[in-house]
Amino acid sequence: MSLQNKVAIVSGASRGIGRAIAENLGAAGATVLLLARNENELNEVVNFIQQTGGKAHAFAFDITDENLIKEFVAEAMSSFAKIDILVNNAGIGSFHPVTDTDSNFWDKVMAVNVKGTFLLSKHIVPIMQKQQSGHILNIVSDVAKRTFENGALYCASKYAQDAFSSALRKEVRKHEIKVSVIYPGLVDTFFNNGKPGKAENKSHLKPADIAAAVNYILSAPQHVVIDELMIHPISQEY
Repeated sequence: MSLQNKVAIVSGASRGIGRAIAENLGAAGATVLLLARNENELNEVVNFIQQTGGKAHAFAFDITDENLIKEFVAEAMSSFAKIDILVNNAGIGSFHPVTDTDSNFWDKVMAVNVKGTFLLSKHIVPIMQKQQSGHILNIVSDVAKRTFENGALYCASKYAQDAFSSALRKEVRKHEIKVSVIYPGLVDTFFNNGKPGKAENKSHLKPADIAAAVNYILSAPQHVVIDELMIHPISQEY
């Protein structure tokens, strides 16, 4: 299916995987609505997409605030009249023993990784139901299928995001809405206070690898839904 003239929303689009996804969708002909909190970084991505011939618009706000999401969705529909694609990519996390995990940080991770996915889906699904079409693609993590020491909080958030995606898929398929999940392994990004380009990350996946997977899933024929895609660097023992 062509992505030309589709309206696509990408959360966490200011850097890393989200930026690569937004740039790829823009290059494929979609109008991309970029969500993140950092307005300056969002504008850099918008400028890049526009300079390379694509269409993009920045919306800087906190996706854990339901009122702001309502305002954004209303503005998007007023401007573009439809929403074809939602990519829930925004996510945060760092790794600590349970005994050293701050309860406020627990709430913050759950809010961004789980509540943000829930709220954007909640307010966009009714539009897709009315259209009888749409595709929601959630960037989760391979730790939605495994656990590791000092990762209790992050793993719990990704297990929850994965379960939400699976249940949502069952709810919306009768409306011709697709729900897909990508489970990336190690990716060379800013995640966990990291800095891309470090020597020890040389063999990791790159954001462009995940972005290519997103375009592959979204470009499947209308009668095809790719429910899940696990993707790892060959160097990662899983």
